[in-house]
Amino acid sequence: MASNTFKGFVYGAVAAASYGLNPLFTLPLYADGVSADSVLFYRYGLGVVMLALLMKVQKQSFALHRSEVLPLLVMGMLFAFSSLALFQSYNYMDAGIASTILFVYPVLVAVIMAVFFKEKVSVITAVSIALAFVGISLLYKGEGGKTLSLIGVLLVFISSLTYAIYIIGVNRSSLKDMPTAKLTFYALLFGLSVFVVRLKFCTHLDPISTPWLWINPIGLALFPTVISLVAMTKSIHYIGSTPAAILGALEPITALFFGVLVFGERLTPRIILGIILVLSAVTLIIVGKSLVNRIRVHVLHK
Repeated sequence: MASNTFKGFVYGAVAAASYGLNPLFTLPLYADGVSADSVLFYRYGLGVVMLALLMKVQKQSFALHRSEVLPLLVMGMLFAFSSLALFQSYNYMDAGIASTILFVYPVLVAVIMAVFFKEKVSVITAVSIALAFVGISLLYKGEGGKTLSLIGVLLVFISSLTYAIYIIGVNRSSLKDMPTAKLTFYALLFGLSVFVVRLKFCTHLDPISTPWLWINPIGLALFPTVISLVAMTKSIHYIGSTPAAILGALEPITALFFGVLVFGERLTPRIILGIILVLSAVTLIIVGKSLVNRIRVHVLHK
């Protein structure tokens, strides 16, 4: 049991850290003049191939029911536009901060469920929303009154919102019980069409100029997509979805680490405090229900 728990935490950490590598593989391609649409075309295309191979190895069926096609198409569109908004935000703000703001999607899920599905807003949810708001405000306003790009912040917020809708859509549709690899394969496949169209059916696709730069699109498809997916699935299997989700805090931390170390992004006390508040808000929203239940059990047994 202890061994399985340890494996679960290791897999969860690997999944989150892998997803946080998005900027590491994206920014060198931007520096070479490759557009966000082209980067994502390579990422999604290579990701589809890798997931197809994974499904073949696992002997999973590619067959779809007719009722699954439209939901998968919608989820693919949401997935693609979430990625596009995030990757475009890297042109307006530090990638580490963008990754931190993106991480508020669990809070947005709670808000959407409360507004549209009439889920009760608990005190913990309200506190989480307030913490996230204050944290993002601190990230938005930098040292000396300098603010982040409003366009950049809006792009990350759109990315987080569309991803939150994607999560709710998957859990509230016929796709709920579909294997994760198969779901992601088709989401990427349908999402790929967005970039094919935006690139004028690949006539505007930016080429990768040198063989060494191919490490970046391959890395994008492998680490934040396939490895992150497989590791997160295994983590949930060993320790459950809540602890695995908490380990997701390593996503923005990884992006910040490489942003500061490799790309020279600034890390000020105000930014650090903002990051801590955002991560606290997300952690609170994830553990909120189980925390309240434990408190109730503790009080009742006194």
